[in-house]
Amino acid sequence: MDSLHHPEAKRALRLKLRRKRFELSKQEQRQAARRLCQQLKHLPEIQRARRISLYLPVNGEIDPTPLLSWFRQRNVDVYLPVLRPLSDNSLWFVAYHANTPMVKNRFGIPEPDTRFAAHRRNRLPAWALDTLIVPLVGFDAQANRMGMGGGFYDRSLAFMRRPGPAPSLVGVAHAFQQVESLPVEPWDVPLSAVVSDLGVVRAGKKKS
Repeated sequence: MDSLHHPEAKRALRLKLRRKRFELSKQEQRQAARRLCQQLKHLPEIQRARRISLYLPVNGEIDPTPLLSWFRQRNVDVYLPVLRPLSDNSLWFVAYHANTPMVKNRFGIPEPDTRFAAHRRNRLPAWALDTLIVPLVGFDAQANRMGMGGGFYDRSLAFMRRPGPAPSLVGVAHAFQQVESLPVEPWDVPLSAVVSDLGVVRAGKKKS
């Protein structure tokens, strides 16, 4: 898969995998989300987390939000990624609860309102989170991740490539988003695992 180092090949694969997500019915999406969340509940990085970030799905992304009520029962604080205003495509992680005011960002994704997010008491620095559940477009058996191409998470989590406190990073996807192999770019932030509706993949090994 050396050809994936070429931008055109990467773009074509990204398009193909996104199209497959679009083709899922609502029922298939619900079933996949339910199976995904069952897998996530057994993951150590999720079980031990007290401060966790997840995302609201768009464009056929697998849905982690059925976990929200389970997190609330366990008194886990939940955060959402928010496009940081006037920044170079980086993210804030903002508290998400029943009273969080929501708006749609420039990509049409619901996120906490900028004025709410701008108050420091309503957000955490990424290093202070325990675990981040992040979407992806493609992954391989070594838990390498292909994102949307905007580099939002890689920029926001660049500190994880240096020593110091850092959250666990868990990618989630539909099982059909797994490909044979993906190139590792110098700016990629490594995942702890990728969880799909059918299993868990970690660097160097695969568990079902």
